Amino acid sequence: MILAQLSISPLGVGTSVGHYVKKVVKILENEPVTCYTNAMATVIEAETTEQIFTAVKHAHDALIKEPGIHRVITELKIDHRTDKDATAKSKINAVR
Repeated sequence: MILAQLSISPLGVGTSVGHYVKKVVKILENEPVTCYTNAMATVIEAETTEQIFTAVKHAHDALIKEPGIHRVITELKIDHRTDKDATAKSKINAVR
């Protein structure tokens, strides 16, 4: 499993972005990935990097097309291990 951390920030829409977070989460739910949204970002689990990149592209593209948004900053961090199968849950359990 490949893990990624995604944060998408629309600029110019004020300080509250919950509406846009909900939109991104709905888009990601329609992708062949598993997502866990927390207070600061969304963790994505997928079988391939292509699935991650496609899901992120769909989310990014949806926000940049929103009325009033003229700039979107998308941050993506990928943890791709080849020595063992790691999941978000297994990583959390490892530090408990």
